[in-house]
Amino acid sequence: MTETNRIRNPALRSKIMTAQQAAALIPKGSNVGMSGFTGAGYPKVVPLALAERMNAAHAGGETFRIGVWTGASTAPELDGALAKVDGMEMRLPYQSDPTCRKRINAGEMEYLDIHLSHVAQFVWGGFLGKLDVAIVEVAAIREDGALIPSSSVGNNKTWLDCAGKVILEVNSWQNIALKGMHDVYYGTQLPPHRKPIPIVTASDRIGDAYLHCDPAKIIAVVETNAPDRNSAFSPPDENSRLIAEHILDFFGHEVKMGRLPKELLPLQSGVGNVANAVMEQLQGAPYDNLTAYTEVLQDGMFNLLRSGKMSFASATALSLSPDAAHEFNRDAAKYRDKIVLRPQEISNHPEVIRRLGVIAMNGLIEADIYGNVNSTHIRGSSIMNGIGGSGDFARNAWLSIFMTPSSAKNGQISCIVPMVTHVDHTEHDVQVVVTEQGLADLRGLSPKKRAEVVIENCAHPIFKPALTEYFERARRYSPGQHTPHILDEAFTFLPNWQANREARDAWKEDSVVQADAWK
Repeated sequence: MTETNRIRNPALRSKIMTAQQAAALIPKGSNVGMSGFTGAGYPKVVPLALAERMNAAHAGGETFRIGVWTGASTAPELDGALAKVDGMEMRLPYQSDPTCRKRINAGEMEYLDIHLSHVAQFVWGGFLGKLDVAIVEVAAIREDGALIPSSSVGNNKTWLDCAGKVILEVNSWQNIALKGMHDVYYGTQLPPHRKPIPIVTASDRIGDAYLHCDPAKIIAVVETNAPDRNSAFSPPDENSRLIAEHILDFFGHEVKMGRLPKELLPLQSGVGNVANAVMEQLQGAPYDNLTAYTEVLQDGMFNLLRSGKMSFASATALSLSPDAAHEFNRDAAKYRDKIVLRPQEISNHPEVIRRLGVIAMNGLIEADIYGNVNSTHIRGSSIMNGIGGSGDFARNAWLSIFMTPSSAKNGQISCIVPMVTHVDHTEHDVQVVVTEQGLADLRGLSPKKRAEVVIENCAHPIFKPALTEYFERARRYSPGQHTPHILDEAFTFLPNWQANREARDAWKEDSVVQADAWK
């Protein structure tokens, strides 16, 4: 198959049309499943044409909005374009676009934040309503109609199976050498007919190399040539480097204790600069033959594969910076035996994560002294991006690690707080918390012991006295002593710490009276 002849099926070649013509086939009020996972493999031109159509309708006094379901976040040509024209009624399951976020938090768009491994079964179960249209990017269409996936798989299998109508974007920018890199498993079923997923190592291939779709459902094929849009990653800063060093020291200890093998266990890493810093530090670490079982393959893992430190990586999407994407596209054939891209219901499947003993490393917005983690909300009510797949991995991993700088906003806000304002990962799912200050291993510790370790090892020195003081007073005045809290202060103590210091000091001196009051 040549670069200039990506559509080899005659029947589907007859359905080639422009993006504007394809967009005209999407009804108002429909639910649309779109390919894409963290800026990889999303449709590039039909959403833009659809946004133009929506904008014209709104200018004429008509309402034109749709429900948008994806694999995860996408890019400005999809989320940004549709959010800008107020074209989304409902968005799920994960987003990171600034305009999209603004509309959600203003109450102008509904948003369902859901574990990524749950999306497919929600669709099959009918919990989200009917999926009217799927818009899916592929790298090519074979003679027999089979679809060669592009740089992400995400929920594409589910969209193609469940949608009433399908629009394909065939993107010739995607390297045809992706052929054979995918593993699309068609063995998932709904209860009570489920069977074990037969993956016992990260490199196991259990499905098809292609996506399949009933050709009768395909109403349009659009040709494109456009790159994925993932942002470049910044070089690791000092905090990221220190966090990575703490994690690698911890790995060394676990290997020494016999709890990790010398090649570690399959790695999962969330997106961002801290995650890439950990991968960068692994380049010089004494671990070889590393493997990954993760959602997205970022620059750090790609560099480990390129250097030979990592032998294999399983993911659902490539999430590479422009430079790394260019390099991958140039040499994609070299990585066909080192990378597999799966549907996200498999890449994030709890059964497989538990079986493989994955080491999960994810970021957070804030963690509290007892080990609860907020990874989605600001001040408890405004969404940032979403939970993504962090919950899929955290609850089921052999090691569940959450990492963050200890402070934010140039040191004005502590990322370690008395009580998180929104809980995404409870203390039961969080085993290790890491900041640039140090690492807190919470395994086997009661709540009060966890608080001591988190404050001592992870809190920024500016905020450590306030957290220590809060915890000490909670141990004296809280009516319950399993997880001591002063609920009147739990969410306001740190922001008001400096302003209220004199009042708190006076209250502290009158400990006997306060203790009686709490009783």
